[in-house]
Formats: sequence, C-alpha cells, structure tokens
Amino acid sequence: MELSKRQTASYGIGAVGKDMVYALSSGYVMYYFQDVLGISASFVGLILMIARVFDAANDPFMGIIVAKTHSKYGRFRPWILSGTILNAFVLYALFSVPQGLQGTGLNAYFAVMYILWGVTYTMMDIPFWSIIPAVTKQPKDREKISVVGRTCAGIGNALITVFAMKSVQMLGGGTTHAAERTGFSFVALIAAAVFALFEIICVMNLHEKPTPVSENDEHRKISDMFKTLFANDQAMVVVITIILINCALYLTSNLLIYFFKYDIGGNSWASIQMIFNMCGGAAQILGMMLVYPLMRKKMNNETIFKICLLMEIAGYVLILLACSACISSNIAVICLCGIPVFLGNGILTVLTTVYLSASVDYGEIQSGRREESVIFSMQTFVVKLASGLAVFMAGIGIDLIGLNSDSELQSVSTITGLRLMMTVIPIIGLAAAYFVFKKKFRLTDQKIDEMNLQLKERNGDDNAV
Repeated sequence: MELSKRQTASYGIGAVGKDMVYALSSGYVMYYFQDVLGISASFVGLILMIARVFDAANDPFMGIIVAKTHSKYGRFRPWILSGTILNAFVLYALFSVPQGLQGTGLNAYFAVMYILWGVTYTMMDIPFWSIIPAVTKQPKDREKISVVGRTCAGIGNALITVFAMKSVQMLGGGTTHAAERTGFSFVALIAAAVFALFEIICVMNLHEKPTPVSENDEHRKISDMFKTLFANDQAMVVVITIILINCALYLTSNLLIYFFKYDIGGNSWASIQMIFNMCGGAAQILGMMLVYPLMRKKMNNETIFKICLLMEIAGYVLILLACSACISSNIAVICLCGIPVFLGNGILTVLTTVYLSASVDYGEIQSGRREESVIFSMQTFVVKLASGLAVFMAGIGIDLIGLNSDSELQSVSTITGLRLMMTVIPIIGLAAAYFVFKKKFRLTDQKIDEMNLQLKERNGDDNAV
C-alpha cells in the first residue's frame, strides 16, 4: 500500500516533538551548567563527551535489541513510546537541579542525569528513524517521508532554538542567573509534555508490517553488527560524512549563545539571537520543504549534496568576514551570512536520511539481510560521537580563550578566539566531508532505482509494506 497522508503527518508530528527535546539538551546544557550554574566549561565539556561516547556505545546494543523485537505492534513502535516517556521525565530533571546543590554533588548530579538522558533518548531515537524502510519499500515514499520527517524535525529544533532563551527569561522573570535557572525548569517541563503527546500521536497512527522471527535475529551479536556495517561500504561513506558534517554543526551550535551574549552583547542580545535563529530556522525549513524539491526537479541528489556542502562553507566564510570587518553586530548582515549555512544543512539532513535508507537496500543485495535498525543505530552512534567531540572542543576552547561568565566584557583575544572556533574549524570539517563524498559515494539515483527493481524481483513484491 502507498504511504497515507495520515501516516506521513503523524511521523512529522513525532519528529517535531523529538527534536524539540534534543535541541534543548544539545544546545543549552553547556550554557545551563556552565554559565548559569557555574561549573567549569572544561569539566562540562569533558562530561558531555564522556556521556555521549558512553551513550553512543549503547546504540549498537539498542540496534540489536530492536532487531530482535517482534510484537503485534511491530519492532519499532513499542520502543518509541517507552523511550519517550522515560526521556521526558529525565529531561525535566536535567534542567531542574535542586537548589543548594553545589560542588561535587552538583557535578555528580549533572553527570548522572545527562547520561540517563542520552540512554533514554536512544531508546526512542534509533527505532524512530529505523522505521522508515519498514513502513514503505518505495524509494519515492521513503524520500517523501524522509523530507517530512527531517523538515518537521527542523521545525521542532527551530522552536527551541528560536524561543528558548526569551522564554527562559520571561518565565524566570529576568536575566540573572537565578531567574534563568527557574526559567529553564519551566521550559524543560513544557518541552517534555509536548514531546510525550506528539510521540503518542505518532505511535498511534504509524503502522509497520510485523517481521517474522528468524533464527539469525535471535543469535545476532554486536560483532555481527559491525561486520555488517563495515561490509557495507556505502553505509560507511554516509556515516563518515555525517560525522564530519555534525562536528561542524554541533561546535557552532554550542558556541552561538556565547557569540551573541559576549561578542554581540548588550541588553538585547537574547532578542538578536532569537531573530538570527528565526531566520536560520526558516531557511532550514524552507530548504527542506521548497528549495530541495525545486532542485530535485533539475538535479540528481549527488549534485545537490555537493552544492549544499559548498553552500555551508561559503556561509561560514561570510560570517568570518563579517566579524573581521566589524559588521557582525548588524543583525541583517549576520542573518544574511548565516542563511547559506542553515539552508544547506536543512537539505543535507534530508539527503543523509535518504542515503541511509538506500544503503539498507544496498546491504540487503550484498548479504541477503535487511539491517534497518543496525544501519540507523550507527547513524545515532556516530552523530553522538561527533557531538561529543564537538562539545568537548567547545568546552576546552571556552577555557583556553579565557571567557569569563562573571563579566559581560571580554578581551579582544577572547572574542577573536571565539570567532575562529565557530567558523574555521567547521569549514575544515565540511571540506573533508565534500572530499569523502565526492571520491567514495556510488549510490546514484539510477543505482537506487536499479536496486529497488532487483529487490522486487528477488522478493516477488511489487508494493510497499
């Protein structure tokens, strides 16, 4: 059967809620514990890296667990629901540190809660994206639901990125550290509630065809998963590209709030940040919903992918030039410079999902096995490794450049270091991603269509699941 509008819309709703909580955690946990609560930036960065590496190491286990799950509700939906409920409670606890908790106790609370947040998020995130090939086998339907999912995920991310700090200050009653501490607790509570509601809607309306239990599934090992991945050269190319792109993305996202607060500065820095993020979020969503479909009519996906990587690099160069020319405080200028970064990133998130789905088919043709949960668990595995590395670099960098959160004024060397960290390092990562993709990627549009026909002939199935 074809993918229904109700299923597609429900999947999009789930993506909105999922990325709202992810954006809150990935974008503001460094600021909350370092700037608001006063923990050392290096310590926060170290814990975040350790926690994400630990969480990433659990992703293969989660992929195996999902692969072995067989219920009347399918492989994926039970985990989406249970992971969501647990993660919503942990998210609120993460941003609601008890008053009076300081020193070693505060450090321990932060480490434990952040690790728990990552583990529970993994429970629902891996099956959420892994379900795409299980819902439909049609390449066009997969592309459609990937676009909707990534677009709606961008909307969820944008809602937090754009309105979080203004909401924190409004709900907390001011801009002091004490007020922001209260505000973050309220924002986390609202995000957690919306998250739970949206995932329930998704699970109730999205359907998958139950897969019969096989002996191989029951005896699957982690080593088998890595063998499967490493044997799938195209999945490896996509995974490496995702690592490089996300290192650039997460380094920038963790430093942006410091850029606006201490470089742009002034009493209205949060409003300027909100406008910038609003423009960026709009560009990201526009890229997924409008620009990508228009480009798709004229170009193949490989060409679009390369253009978007170059577009992001150009955006970072423009931001650095604007800072060097001392015109970055002009909100119109900085927004225009940032649009290529957001626009390109929005389209790239769609294409990486499309290519991972295609790599599942590619792997099935190679080995005779479909490895949705394995391939997509590796996506979250490497994204977390990349984000862990990026946030550790950000924490170390913040201390190295001498940023002092107790003062609104920073030295010239501190501001220069901040600007270079958030532009030059991402440029290097994106250039490396372009090189890897250009040299090694082979899943062209024609190849994907050929694989789909080959699998239909092999399985005797002309319809989507």
